Amino acid sequence: MDAMSGSDEILWSPAPEAKRQSALWRFAQNVGFDPENYDDLHRWSISEPGAFWSALWDFCGLLGEKGDDAFVAKHSAWMTGARFFPQAQINIAENLLAGEKSQTAIIASDESGNRVDTSRAELSTRVARVAAGLQGAGVGPGDRVAGILPNDTDALIALLATLSIGAVWTSCSPDFGTNAIVDRIGQVEPVVLIAACRYSYASRFHQIGEKLAETVTRIPSIKTLVLTGGEPMSEIPGSVTVSNMADFGEDGAPGFHRVAFDHPAYILFTSGTTGAPKAIVHRTGGVLLQHMKEHVLHGDVRPGDRLIWYTNTAWMMYHWMISALGTGAAVVLYDGAPILKTETGLDCSPLWRLAQDAGVTHLGVSPKYLATLASEDYSPGSQHDLTHLRVLMACGAPILPHQFDWCYKNVKPDMMFASISGGTEILGCFLTGSPLHPVRRGQLTVKALGHGVDVLDERNASVIGRRGELVCTEPFPSMPLTFWGKDGTRRYHETYFSQRPEIWTHGDVAELVATGGGYVHGRSDNTLKPGGVRIGSSEIYAVCDNLDDVEDALVFGMDHQGDEEVVLCLKPVDGQSIADETLKELRRRIRAEASPRHVPARIHIVAEIPYTINGKRVEGAARTVASGGQVKNLGSLANPGCLDEYRTLKREDAR
Repeated sequence: MDAMSGSDEILWSPAPEAKRQSALWRFAQNVGFDPENYDDLHRWSISEPGAFWSALWDFCGLLGEKGDDAFVAKHSAWMTGARFFPQAQINIAENLLAGEKSQTAIIASDESGNRVDTSRAELSTRVARVAAGLQGAGVGPGDRVAGILPNDTDALIALLATLSIGAVWTSCSPDFGTNAIVDRIGQVEPVVLIAACRYSYASRFHQIGEKLAETVTRIPSIKTLVLTGGEPMSEIPGSVTVSNMADFGEDGAPGFHRVAFDHPAYILFTSGTTGAPKAIVHRTGGVLLQHMKEHVLHGDVRPGDRLIWYTNTAWMMYHWMISALGTGAAVVLYDGAPILKTETGLDCSPLWRLAQDAGVTHLGVSPKYLATLASEDYSPGSQHDLTHLRVLMACGAPILPHQFDWCYKNVKPDMMFASISGGTEILGCFLTGSPLHPVRRGQLTVKALGHGVDVLDERNASVIGRRGELVCTEPFPSMPLTFWGKDGTRRYHETYFSQRPEIWTHGDVAELVATGGGYVHGRSDNTLKPGGVRIGSSEIYAVCDNLDDVEDALVFGMDHQGDEEVVLCLKPVDGQSIADETLKELRRRIRAEASPRHVPARIHIVAEIPYTINGKRVEGAARTVASGGQVKNLGSLANPGCLDEYRTLKREDAR
């Protein structure tokens, strides 16, 4: 078994009593299945989708009118023509704001440790006020409201107020550049923009008033600008009404406009490195049902729990996180950098201090964050009281087997560690965690309920224990409604269904195994093909991640003499160099732990690794410029200037 695939070694198992107390156990019993037989429950969830999703609606006590039909099939278009709950009327905000009003809904904190708790009653009142302001500004069902906001209470209020009146929410993080913002929210023509004039990150304040003024000027659909603090630093067009959020709207009783199940709720965007970001339109009912399933059943989130995912307001995990309100839990919002630079080195404590102080039960982070903690020899479990922590989650890139080991050694030995994988396209997960299953080293634990997850080889045959394309063969409610804009439905179908008609092809290389879990090895378009044999880059990253003098790495393929060779770019730890002996050992370990085909033909030492503004490595952009091409949308990159170095990489200069 290769370096990425780990092993079947069990690192943690739930106690029998904990399993019986989980919502997944109770749900299985309610629908007539043995909770110990997950395979049968999963098969039922995809073979009888109407029965499964209807039972989930009832089990979660969703507010709304479900209607008579839970699932209507169209056999000539099995995936793209399927409809869930066609008579339903529902509102996401109504469900997220339900529950005991005296309970805490939001715990908001920042880098300085400032903390503000908000009850469900206060949150409902503030949401109702902003909703009234939006209606007064002419916003109605289906209209778009955009946010450029940090991860704070005001951002969540703006989102919930938008959804409460049946409008559509879309957002960017305030650190996005103007072009990146306009390329995204400009597509969907919002009528109101809610924004912060400044934000803080890494102990520095950033003023973005000029950026907001330019954004409003370049998006003529915006008629109202609502500011959460401060004033723009440039003149706003006279046609735009400017308000302060504190004075926006009037007090009144909360009201919720219930909409059809397929009514748009969110518009999220792809990374956009190969062109304009695709604007993905998500259905109201699909989002709510998907998230309730993942939180209640797979995450075992309970009333009174406290959940945080380190994210910004543009990433899908923000929308996923705030849906935990619907379980009766509180969401913990953190605004700022998770690791701070100090005069004496890196301070890795912010998230863990917050987890201790807020009694966090569910914490979500990225593999990159875990790798940084490990490189700093930071052991959260020995420095913080994590008594309440039951579940640690991670996604955003393949999570390496040794990172599983690190979590159980350095965070907490008795917790569920859930490596999860899905995407912005489905606003959820295909492979995820389970409170009923053991955690195996390196594995994503189970196929998610309600998803016909499979891996197909080059013959389109289903395979176990071999790599292939990750697909979903059965319809599910959180499939996108469409892509926004001209020919949106055609572009959506071409993206996910053109390779295999009426089978969702996700674009990941994956592997399912006999335990019922699996591995995701990376994106299909980043697959390497030396000698014509398809291999993944994750095994190379796994070895690089264990080198003390390597801070980061990037792998891509380059054409050479009719073949493709593996190119590895290494960023040294600050102030250090990478010795020839280290590179020799690196190649030896890649050969031993992966295969001879994985061994890089070229290694370059670089100053920086390119990332998207959503924090993902951009292998494709590096490959494009190294081959003499041009990246179509530099606005999607967090550090586009670093590509200049990749344009100058020469084979004869490699090590």
